[in-house]
Amino acid sequence: MRSANLLLVLLMSTTPASADDPKTPPTRPVPCSAAEHRQFDFWLGEWQVFDPAGKSVGQSRIESVLNGCVLAEHWTSGGNPPGAGDGKSFNLYNAQTGQWEQFWVDAQGTRLVLNGNFAAGSMVLSGQQPKPDAKTGIAQRERITWTPNADGSVRQLWESSVDDGKTWTIAFDGQYRRKAKP
Repeated sequence: MRSANLLLVLLMSTTPASADDPKTPPTRPVPCSAAEHRQFDFWLGEWQVFDPAGKSVGQSRIESVLNGCVLAEHWTSGGNPPGAGDGKSFNLYNAQTGQWEQFWVDAQGTRLVLNGNFAAGSMVLSGQQPKPDAKTGIAQRERITWTPNADGSVRQLWESSVDDGKTWTIAFDGQYRRKAKP
């Protein structure tokens, strides 16, 4: 009997705790692991950015941060004066709203808040400026579309509207091409 009790004690001490064991913490889902959180991953990487004429207009580094929950953008325009057009954005899929969100800030003190979704092969985020135009009383709308291309590049098309979305003009049209690895 004594050896049976000893065997039982040994088995209990080497057997993993069950889910019903109050001493075992419950298993938590991995944050940001749903497929929606990966919809913008095509933008990750080191990029040289060109305008439609092929002129270099900046560089961008997009990285996954905070356990893969956020894409952080580090934009450098190389403008004049140096650094004047630099900016950063933080992008995340908000599971509570079911939408992507972007918070952009730049070296001019500008900020832009956008939200939207991945649809028809592109990420489309939109928003509006916080202050309406003094003459028209209409706040400028912004819409940015990122489209991954078959060659691995990404097109970013930024459009603005000053007539409440009736017409749109191109504010920026950039082709993101991956930087060559050293």
